[in-house]
Amino acid sequence: MSYRFFVNGDPVEVDAPGMRRLLDVLREDLALTGTKEGCGEGECGACSVLVDGAVVDACLVPVCQVDGAAVATVEGLAAPSPEGAVLDSLQQAFLEAGGAQCGICTPGMLMAARAYLDAGGRPDEAAIRESLAGNLCRCTGYVKII
Repeated sequence: MSYRFFVNGDPVEVDAPGMRRLLDVLREDLALTGTKEGCGEGECGACSVLVDGAVVDACLVPVCQVDGAAVATVEGLAAPSPEGAVLDSLQQAFLEAGGAQCGICTPGMLMAARAYLDAGGRPDEAAIRESLAGNLCRCTGYVKII
């Protein structure tokens, strides 16, 4: 079956079984390997992407559910430029604060944080912690990410 949707603003069409995981379509069919697989069970948040602005675990979403939707991945945060990609302000903040260590959780953390900010989130520690609660990190202890 063929599914059409948008990834980082670009239209895509993939031929895949409807129950194929969005994570696998992104990584294997579309070569967008920034989205990571951590647990494969929707528990860790490493595979978090935005579907129509909402944070979802791509390992739990069948591709048939994104037909016609807008999917945003970590690759879509940086803006292309002739000199190379220009980091999103959130990516730059993670870099400057040391919010990334091994890098497995970082794409999911960035996408959850982007959704929080896009929804009008403010610099409130408790609210930030709640918005990132679905994303596990085993390296940073969350302090630098928050």
